Amino acid sequence: MRNRGFTMIELLVTLAILGLLVSLAVPRYFGNIDKSKEDVLREDLYLMRDAIDKYYSDRGRYPAEFDDLVTGLYLRRIPLDPFTRSSHSWAAIAPEDPSQGAIADVRSGAAGKGRDGTWLKDW
Repeated sequence: MRNRGFTMIELLVTLAILGLLVSLAVPRYFGNIDKSKEDVLREDLYLMRDAIDKYYSDRGRYPAEFDDLVTGLYLRRIPLDPFTRSSHSWAAIAPEDPSQGAIADVRSGAAGKGRDGTWLKDW
């Protein structure tokens, strides 16, 4: 009676092939995650800036806090910053005239740089 199964060489060759495939796929996977986070950040900043502009157009002043955009129905909710995973890390930029409100622009509160080498907080 002959034993059935794989030899050690067959197992090592199979593991080497799997290791090669994983080593090719993992960097692409993590690169795509970073690209996706940057895309989401750009979209969130666009939507929040658009909501701030609409708020200003309707009311003649900028919102005092981010929650005013939600209560005024300009946004359903304040989005999460994809890098900090928090809706409280957005940095508010005040208008030149403080009597016009408190938030004229918004930036990310995330530390680090994007794939293009620019700081995320400067987007």
